[in-house]
Amino acid sequence: MSALSSLARLEAAAAGVAQPLATVRHCHVSDRPLVLVPLKLAGEAAAPLAVMVGGEPDDPTTLIVPQPRNRDLRFAFASALAKIVLNHIEAGRGAVEELPPGKDGEERIRYGDAPQLLVPNLGGVAFLRLLGRSTRFRSTEGPYAVDAAVPVFGRWLTWFADRHDHPGSSLMGAMTQLLRLHWATGQSSLEDGNLAALLGWIDPPDGLDGPAAAARAEDPVVSPPAGPATDPTFDNEVLAPAIAAYDRSGPGSAAEERLRAALTSQLAPTWDLMWRAVGLLRALPEGASVRGRWERDRDAFTYYHQTFGEAYPQPRRDPPVRAARRLHDLERAQDAYDAQRAFDDPLVMAEHRLAGQAFGGVVTDCDPTRLDETGKRPKLRPHLRVSTADPVRLDVGTTVCSAARPALKGRIVELGDGGVLLELTGGMGRKLTPEPGAVPRVGDRVCFTSLTDGSFGAAKFPDRENTPWTHGGPPEEYAPTEDDADEDWS
Repeated sequence: MSALSSLARLEAAAAGVAQPLATVRHCHVSDRPLVLVPLKLAGEAAAPLAVMVGGEPDDPTTLIVPQPRNRDLRFAFASALAKIVLNHIEAGRGAVEELPPGKDGEERIRYGDAPQLLVPNLGGVAFLRLLGRSTRFRSTEGPYAVDAAVPVFGRWLTWFADRHDHPGSSLMGAMTQLLRLHWATGQSSLEDGNLAALLGWIDPPDGLDGPAAAARAEDPVVSPPAGPATDPTFDNEVLAPAIAAYDRSGPGSAAEERLRAALTSQLAPTWDLMWRAVGLLRALPEGASVRGRWERDRDAFTYYHQTFGEAYPQPRRDPPVRAARRLHDLERAQDAYDAQRAFDDPLVMAEHRLAGQAFGGVVTDCDPTRLDETGKRPKLRPHLRVSTADPVRLDVGTTVCSAARPALKGRIVELGDGGVLLELTGGMGRKLTPEPGAVPRVGDRVCFTSLTDGSFGAAKFPDRENTPWTHGGPPEEYAPTEDDADEDWS
């Protein structure tokens, strides 16, 4: 936890209401996201119990598994949910955009939009990941055949869960995580995992402050858990007797309807909270870099959709080269995401200023037409002196860029009581005189940082067939087997 976020938490506790950590929204919110509120059977890793799902706040669909230990009922549930999710995926593509040819000269396309899945919390993401793993290997033939949509659904769930791991991606979002990115509460991080309590601090009901609203949210009768786990008292006093009654009465009975009503009562409050949270996020102005990250999400979705039938389901474990490449891509994306958020938002940049990775101040001296004539040809290298009270923890020679215009780059020449002396090196045009407005003037307020979008260089990895012996040598070509579908919990 940074000093600024700690201060925001203290201010939230004193004021009784959440404090902003951002001035803009750092995630994409679709015009019609698919909201899923899943519940699972207690004590089971991936035994679905119920889900409320839909793309409109007033039009939810509730699916239940009246006996979660019954394999046929579980996969009938998976089939019904698969049709809803796959329809959303197909409807979410939008029109096809033609892009300029890539470096290899091949034509490229991108879907005009992409589907977005929203769940209440990180537990919901983990549950959907396990549900994808338990369905993507299922066979559509033989004695234990499942509906053809089920393995397709499992592959898409796995893909969405993997994209959730990608920093800055908005294809699958955990609502508690998205809200905590923009607001600080006066409660602990563990308590922030409760969606009702978190929203109680951010948007308390009339007549209540944040602590009172959060305390009310801890009552499972008033605010049932957001899942995927259910309240133990509900399990013992309501759910277990209702399932036992269904076992005695069978499908289509009044007992099944009572079970459905009981589960709906647990899902509906979280459903309302999810759409309330969507409204709060939409009310924030979108950050400048969000659009570019969503375009990369659309690129990833387009590629996976176009190549879906050309590959086997995702294996349980990646081979060494693919795993190393994925880890590198995640680290590279995190580096870029941190920089983009800081460039978009002065509150986020303030975190880096406190940490000494950035400094802001007033330009006290400027030589905008200075030339460096030490080489064969003169180069435009203006000098800029910035007076700052920030704790600068950057060394002489460090490359920095302007927070307001990241293309304007420079390096630190001198650090002292007079401020920071910078030599500007790029982003001023190609001539020996800077473009108008490119170089800050005396009296301008500026902010420079060592954060740079794209500073994490690309890495080279061996081809699959050249996997080194230290990592097991070239792996065998992957082909799914019947053993892939076997799970202790499925």
